[in-house]
Amino acid sequence: MLNKLLNIFVACFLMHALSLNAQEAQPMQNNAAVEEQVQRLSTQLRCLVCQNQTLADSHAALAQDLVQEVREMATKGMSDQEIIDYLVARYGDFVRYRPPLKSSTVLLWLGPFALLVVGGFGLFLQLRRRQAMAADAPLTEEETRKVRELLNK
Repeated sequence: MLNKLLNIFVACFLMHALSLNAQEAQPMQNNAAVEEQVQRLSTQLRCLVCQNQTLADSHAALAQDLVQEVREMATKGMSDQEIIDYLVARYGDFVRYRPPLKSSTVLLWLGPFALLVVGGFGLFLQLRRRQAMAADAPLTEEETRKVRELLNK
């Protein structure tokens, strides 16, 4: 019994000692403007590892490194556009979560619409073929006899 009480006392003491050092999470920078800029840019830039996530959404080590790099550039006083231009020059337009419309990215922007039009046209042709096949093929005598039998039942 005394052993159990001693264990409970030690556990409570350790929890209390650990809670004394606990602090509320602090932002990475004391400068709120820099952190706001980093957060804004983190939602506009793509994780190079995950490819379908922004830097803000990704937990990859490379994404965290890029966020730190953006934070350092923001601390130096670089504007959003200067930071984006630097990263685009280093990694290409792929680093942007929404790449600009230009000759090298036109397929990204117009490709889905082109596929939709081609698919719709193919569906239209297939339905017309099926309709033509159904209208041109009259029933044989055997098929007519089976239909009559079924209808008479």
